Amino acid sequence: MKKDKPNILFILSDQHAFNIIGSYGDKIVRTPNLDELANNGVSFDNVYTPSPICLPARMSLLTGKYPFRQDCWTNSDSLASDIPTMAHSLGAVGYHPTLIGRLHSIGPDQLHGFASRKVFDHSSDWYGGSEYTLGILDKAQRPFKESILNSGPGQMSYEVLDKEVTTETIKYLKKIGSERKDGNKKPFALQVGFMLPHQPYVANPELFRYYKNKVGPPRLEKSFSNNKDWLDSWREKTGLNEIKEEDEIRARAAYYALVETLDGFIGKIINSLKENNLYDNTLIIYASDHGEQIGERDLWWKQTFYEESVKIPLIMSWKDKLPRNERRKQILNLVDLTATIVDVGEGMELPNIDGKSFLNIAINKKHKSKNETFSEFCMDNSLSWSDTKEPHLSRMIRTDDWKFIYYHGYNNQLFNLKNDPDEMKNLSGLKGYSKIETKLNEKILKEWKPQKIKKTIERKINSKKILKAWAQSVQPPDKYKWETKAEDNWLE
Repeated sequence: MKKDKPNILFILSDQHAFNIIGSYGDKIVRTPNLDELANNGVSFDNVYTPSPICLPARMSLLTGKYPFRQDCWTNSDSLASDIPTMAHSLGAVGYHPTLIGRLHSIGPDQLHGFASRKVFDHSSDWYGGSEYTLGILDKAQRPFKESILNSGPGQMSYEVLDKEVTTETIKYLKKIGSERKDGNKKPFALQVGFMLPHQPYVANPELFRYYKNKVGPPRLEKSFSNNKDWLDSWREKTGLNEIKEEDEIRARAAYYALVETLDGFIGKIINSLKENNLYDNTLIIYASDHGEQIGERDLWWKQTFYEESVKIPLIMSWKDKLPRNERRKQILNLVDLTATIVDVGEGMELPNIDGKSFLNIAINKKHKSKNETFSEFCMDNSLSWSDTKEPHLSRMIRTDDWKFIYYHGYNNQLFNLKNDPDEMKNLSGLKGYSKIETKLNEKILKEWKPQKIKKTIERKINSKKILKAWAQSVQPPDKYKWETKAEDNWLE
């Protein structure tokens, strides 16, 4: 391996809304470390997740493929082990790709190209495997009304997990720094996976009290109501129609506090990078797997294609290689980040991926992108919060100023984000917009075939029944499961 290849430090959080960062315009949240990273690098304003839910977004990020091209749509789907990932690509050219923290992979392959893992996930390796408990916060980590009702000052296991991830990352960087002093110049490729600021919306009491009277209620009211609108059924199903404003304010304050906590962890890691003389030739990337709605339009968590849910923050800093304190407006996707990381590390090209490297755009804002991307959300009945009678199928296209969302069996949505950045006026079906709607609908359905996907998901449901029964009967060991303790979870 060439000695001048860069180090790659990729920090990936879970459920961080793109707009809840100081450098992205929020005037309340305190994120000095992310703000400094943005000041020293390039921030991207229009990056979308391939799916507004954890596992399919993360598997798409690993492979550079959209969910429908790798058959991973839900949090109970397994990525096939023979699909090469960016970790495989970097490992093939001499890196020792390492993961500390969250991967969120289901099944026997808990590496997917990483040469080593530390700290691990809080959940079982297996679909239907050993359960974990958050004690009094059980259900609050999932899309149920309890996540808003059981919110406020306290502590939850995900923060404890992220503290350990931070500690192990600092140890790792110290080890690399020591090896550099001994003459080992081999660059590293490290991915750090955080859980925060994913719900439960429970945060350090002191930070919570700081935000309690500053955050306030959601700004946007519900605007999507019709007998054939999927989001209405989603609100009813998850209990969101029962939430009061005081509950929303409390949960929102806790979310802001969790973002500040995450920022503190990131600051410690970047400081360690500098202290161990590893900063100068390290590409630092910060991103999240999807966003968070925190009550806007009477919606929480993710699972929708509104900007707060489907758009993600992305900041890249690389001393003397990328410009400082610049922004990029091009429309991109996390699958493009996959291709970019492979490009930076001069890895083996991943075959037939959807992503395209945007390293040239990061370097020079004059470079153009296609300015078009997709995201999809499909749901089966495999999880406690997804007991739908038949698969839910939906897909989004964002192209230039337009966003179109196809809901199979439900009303669609069409927004002009230039004229309506808050997505409050649905133009789908209105006179004067049929031409653009037809064009975008055709683009969505060109390769993405709802009936074919539905049949695939239904076949997978039958397979999952066997896999779940097997795991519950055999109780296979969890080699990559972090121990969650009920007593670590409490509310004041």
